[in-house]
Amino acid sequence: MTLPILLACLAGVLVGISRQVNGRLSLSTSPLIASFWNHVVGFGALTILGLSIGGLIPAGAADAPWHAYLGGSIGVVFVAAGSWLVARIGAVNTALLVIGGQMVSGVALDLLQGVSAGLLASVLGVALILAGMALTQRRR
Repeated sequence: MTLPILLACLAGVLVGISRQVNGRLSLSTSPLIASFWNHVVGFGALTILGLSIGGLIPAGAADAPWHAYLGGSIGVVFVAAGSWLVARIGAVNTALLVIGGQMVSGVALDLLQGVSAGLLASVLGVALILAGMALTQRRR
């Protein structure tokens, strides 16, 4: 169980570094150019990894519904918006905003689907995230 936890922590650190680099690059150029280079480097790295390990194009990829491929377009917008936000509100506030948005969206989707298990814990989690965001905005 230790290895998955360490990998999850490493992934979090790498995401944080990526956001910092994209934010800095967007200050020097623009959020769209930062998003472009983020995706070019990611595409290259994943292509090399897919070619070396195998399974670059999985079986049945052509049979997937059209909306399965919208993730790339949404990712471009997400990375560009994140690059723009990091330069304006900082990396910590951007991370809090992303986490808060994911949590609120998850609770909203659960409510829309009629899932009530753990709803109180989810609502409490959203309240704590929003309270944390409010505390970071207080002036000292």
